[in-house]
Amino acid sequence: MNDVHVIAYFADDPTRTYQLVQWLDVLALLHEQHPVAIVVRDAASGEVLRERTDLPVLTAVEFPELTALYDRLDAKVVLYCNNSMLNFQSLLDGRRLHVHINHGESDKQSMASNNAKAYDRVFVAGEAAVQRHDSGLLELDTRRLVRTGRPQLDLRPAPLLAPSARRTVLYAPTWEGDADYNDYTSLDVLGALIVEAVLEVPDVRLVYKPHPKIVTSTTPAVRDAHLEVLRLVAEAGERDPGAGHAQVLRGDILAVIPDCDAMITDVSSVGLDWLYLRTEKPIFLTDRHHDGERLRREVPVSRCADVVDSTTVGRLTSLLTARLERDEHHLARLAMRHHYFDDLQVGDSTRHFLDSVSDLVHLRDRLVGEVAGDEQVVDTIA
Repeated sequence: MNDVHVIAYFADDPTRTYQLVQWLDVLALLHEQHPVAIVVRDAASGEVLRERTDLPVLTAVEFPELTALYDRLDAKVVLYCNNSMLNFQSLLDGRRLHVHINHGESDKQSMASNNAKAYDRVFVAGEAAVQRHDSGLLELDTRRLVRTGRPQLDLRPAPLLAPSARRTVLYAPTWEGDADYNDYTSLDVLGALIVEAVLEVPDVRLVYKPHPKIVTSTTPAVRDAHLEVLRLVAEAGERDPGAGHAQVLRGDILAVIPDCDAMITDVSSVGLDWLYLRTEKPIFLTDRHHDGERLRREVPVSRCADVVDSTTVGRLTSLLTARLERDEHHLARLAMRHHYFDDLQVGDSTRHFLDSVSDLVHLRDRLVGEVAGDEQVVDTIA
């Protein structure tokens, strides 16, 4: 496998493989131009990924295995979809260009961290991400930020929802995060109330699509809230079998969004995916922290959405009913879409991504050639 140009590096356990899975179809397109191999550090993650892709998946559990593998592959660019602590073992290799591509675009605090300084390039969606990094980090060289959009949003996965004559409202909560500062989930504080409110809206189908890590959460409040929402959706389906209420616990949310008419979600990448794909449809954003001023400042999409918190969830049924009939935030969402994704249209992000990776492949070869040339000059002088 000496012809590998690009490594997609993934160091975490199977519960986080969703972060790379969403890139697999894009990486397959890249593979047509520059051969790609996936390198994992966890054998079980490797098994999950092999079931999802025809790209080669190579395992290097221990650090010596990783260095030996990198020597054998001699790839030019390494892509990272998260900030795993084990990324730093890969970053030790100075003969490749290292690129952070993330696994979504959101306003979560974790989206702009000092980890960005470890990579040669950081691919970001657009202006909002540039501002997030520039304002949140000290001494960041913003020339490392490359605007590529969000290539996954160019894909058109097969629909997961059955057709329905009803208007479909999607409730898509995020998970609780690794720390309190990064906890944006509404599920444990508002989840059941949101579901009950949606079910009261006339002629509506409710779809519950939680973040993948909610399904495996060990946090008692989140786990219990998830089970309660499942119970509410199931009971609603028994009362009205023709409504088509659904629980979608597996699969790509991008295969759900196109068939929905409104969405309720938390601060997460899902809300911005909706902003890009369903700009013409209303979005409701939750605020578990009850800090509207902070939300408007740190989460720009909240300025073109209705905010749901403990003081407004009681009015959600009437507000959702009204928005489905007359959406007052449509024009504001059009402007906000430009803020997050520049002027990209469907297809543009993929082209930007492929071209940017290709540029780095050629840059790496040029840089290595220049170093080799300098070494030859030194040998001649000696």
